[in-house]
Amino acid sequence: MSAPGDRRPVVVGVESDPSRRMALAWAADEAARRHLPLRPVRAEGLPTRGHRGGAVPPSWEAWNQELHRSGEQVLADAVAFVAARHPEVEVDAVLAEGDPVWVLREEGRRAAAVVLGSRHLSRAEEVFGSASVALPVMAHAHCPVVVVPEPEHITQEPAYYVVGVDASEHSAAAVDLAFEEAALRGAELRALYVWEPGPLRIFDEHAAQQECRRLLSETVAGRGARYPEVVLRHELVVGHPVQVLTEASAHALGLVVGTRGRGGFTGMLLGSVGQGVLHHARCPVIAVPRHR
Repeated sequence: MSAPGDRRPVVVGVESDPSRRMALAWAADEAARRHLPLRPVRAEGLPTRGHRGGAVPPSWEAWNQELHRSGEQVLADAVAFVAARHPEVEVDAVLAEGDPVWVLREEGRRAAAVVLGSRHLSRAEEVFGSASVALPVMAHAHCPVVVVPEPEHITQEPAYYVVGVDASEHSAAAVDLAFEEAALRGAELRALYVWEPGPLRIFDEHAAQQECRRLLSETVAGRGARYPEVVLRHELVVGHPVQVLTEASAHALGLVVGTRGRGGFTGMLLGSVGQGVLHHARCPVIAVPRHR
């Protein structure tokens, strides 16, 4: 996420619900591991249901003051949470006015990563929920974007990360970050190339799969030498990308995937696949733009 000496902060979107702390905890842990500052961000637009109370204040000025008061309290609680968890981490909290997507995109221009929460909402709720923020932030990000689910999921031992691989340069950036994360956490890494047969069977499926294996091997080649401590397992899996990646990462520390970083998903995260992974994954999803 950052080169040696790079002090760009880990940005985390702060929830108003004090019981939802998984994204904040993940971001604080990551900042501590990478020796980076943490930047909790609260974007205030309309009053949230939890802060409206019995009635909306009678004037716009009073309404705006109430938003600031509640936002400052949310951030103060977040800072206290981080201080108790990692007192050594430098924290710079920000209360911003405006649409959360715009605020987080702008913060991401100067960040090592942007971390967001997710609740696995229904399809209808996602239109107005966390995915409506996560997807547009991920699609236009200048840095890795991490979506952390609530509640905390169960991981397996030995700990491992999963990275989705295809033939694109965006995928190569995801593999780089996956190795970094695995090395930092002392975890193993599973690199998966998901091959989905088309509606019309091709003449030689064996040759097509062999080509996929070659591309997978080329993508991970060389990175293992830079991270000899990381145990790497890579394989070609036939199936639908959402199902394969979701099942493979069910008990992982995280699922790492590539994005274009300037307007959409690519490869295994194109369109509905990207939404499907966010909707079904039970571990943190780390989306990596080509240039980070």
